[in-house]
Amino acid sequence: MTGVHDTAITLPWMREGTTRLLDLVTTLDDTGLRAASGLPGWSRAHVVGHLARNAEALTRLATWARTGIENPMYADPGQRADEIEQSASLPAAELRRQLRATADVLDTALSSLTTAQWSAPVRSALGRRIPAAEIPWMRIREVWLHAADLTATPSLASMPDGALDLLLDDTTTTLSRKPDCPAVVVAPGDRDRTWRLQPDIPAADTITAPAAEIAGWLTGRLPGRPGWPPLPRWL
Repeated sequence: MTGVHDTAITLPWMREGTTRLLDLVTTLDDTGLRAASGLPGWSRAHVVGHLARNAEALTRLATWARTGIENPMYADPGQRADEIEQSASLPAAELRRQLRATADVLDTALSSLTTAQWSAPVRSALGRRIPAAEIPWMRIREVWLHAADLTATPSLASMPDGALDLLLDDTTTTLSRKPDCPAVVVAPGDRDRTWRLQPDIPAADTITAPAAEIAGWLTGRLPGRPGWPPLPRWL
C-alpha cells in the first residue's frame, strides 16, 4: 500500500499531530477555549469537542474492520452535529480529558488491526467505501488542520512534508471534481513537483507559494493572495 493507505507512514504522522494538538490544547485556559476558533460559528470548545467525537467515530470504523460487523461513524447525519454542540458545552477540564482519552482509545484500536483487517472495507461519513488503512489519514487531516483552527494565525507549516504533499494530492483531487473549481497549476516553491486543479482543462493560472500556504488556501484556512481565484468548499 502507498500514500494515504501506507500505515507505516500515516500512523506516525497521526501520532505526531495528536501530540501537537494535545500540547496546544493544554495551553488554552478556560476563557481561551470559549473564544472563537478559525471556523465560522465554532468556538475552540466546538473544535475540541468535534475532535474527541471524531476519534470515537473513527474507533467505530476500526472496530468494524476488526470484527467484520458494520459499525458506521454516525448513526444518522444529525448525530455528528448534535454531539459537537453537546460537547462544546462541557467544562474545559472535561473537554481536555475527553480529547486525550478518545485519542488514546483510537490509537489502541488502530494498533490492534492485523494486515488483513487493514484491508477490510468500511465507509466514511459521506458513504465512501474505503479500506480501514485510510482511517489514520482521515485522523491526520483532523488533528493537523483543526490544530491550526485553534490558533490565532492558522498555519500548516509544522505538518510533516510527506503529509503535506498527501494533503495537496487529496485537496486538488477532491476540488477538481467540483464544477465551479478553477483550472490552475499549483506549483509550490519549496517542492519539485506540481499539482493541478481541473487537470483535464487548460490551466488559466499558476499558483506559486510555499506548500503550507497553498494547502491552507485549498482547505479554506487561508484566503489566498491577491489574484488567486476563489475556490469551492473542499469538504
